[in-house]
Amino acid sequence: APSCSGSRSLPFEFERSRSESSADEDDEDDEEEEMEEEELEGDSGVRFGTDDGELESDDDRERMINLAELTPYILCSICKGYFIDATTITECLHTFCKSCIVRHFYYSNRCPKCNIVVHQTQPLYNIRLDRQLQDIVYKLVVNLEEREKKQMHDFYKERGLEVPKPAVPQPVPASRGRPRKVLGSVFRIPPELDISILLEFIGANEGTGNFKPLEKKFVRVSGEATIGHVEKFLRRKMDLDPACQVDIICGDHLLEHYQTLREIRQVIGESAVQDGLLVLHYGLVVSPL
Repeated sequence: APSCSGSRSLPFEFERSRSESSADEDDEDDEEEEMEEEELEGDSGVRFGTDDGELESDDDRERMINLAELTPYILCSICKGYFIDATTITECLHTFCKSCIVRHFYYSNRCPKCNIVVHQTQPLYNIRLDRQLQDIVYKLVVNLEEREKKQMHDFYKERGLEVPKPAVPQPVPASRGRPRKVLGSVFRIPPELDISILLEFIGANEGTGNFKPLEKKFVRVSGEATIGHVEKFLRRKMDLDPACQVDIICGDHLLEHYQTLREIRQVIGESAVQDGLLVLHYGLVVSPL
């Protein structure tokens, strides 16, 4: 009997211990599933692309940029203002306002930013309007285009002039492919500037003092300009002392202040012209007391 009862009790205890262990394992599995569900719920906004996660990614992609970060790229280094009629030098690709760079080239043939020689005689030939950059500037700076158009309109109206209309490029039929748009030149030489002169330095006497060499020896002026105008130009560019006398010679002729360049060219003839330039030689001497 004891052996039988013992033999019967073992299976019962084994089943009970197995059921208890399985119940404990089920409880542990339930706890692990609950923990995993909580973790998934906590990370759902990032892992599964909920509204919060999408908003964060959109903010990263559409970050607002302050205009001050772009200002150095859309400012003219001459006038320190935003580009108006943005014009680029083809030699060095530096950009300025059109009016600023044209005014600068009246006195120098070098780039204001990198000092490179743009052109020996006509630097205005090597500039081009940058319409794409100007459109970008107008889109970035609020009301800049409207203000500029109003100022231009008021300027011409106050002086009784006709307001110029914006130039529209006209397509020109080509023999092959699509028609190409041909734009007019940025700058046209006025017809009254009909004389090109070459100023050659022939030396200076002792006692003339210190002077700067003339950087720009090719000049285009009106034929009505006189030798007196040329002398004033030389004195200003070379910082000459008032006691220094400037003698200007064309060929074998010592020129007078009242003579115009057109008269000199007509009188002396082709012997004074070299490659279409009227050649003038100038020297510096000390004025007698």
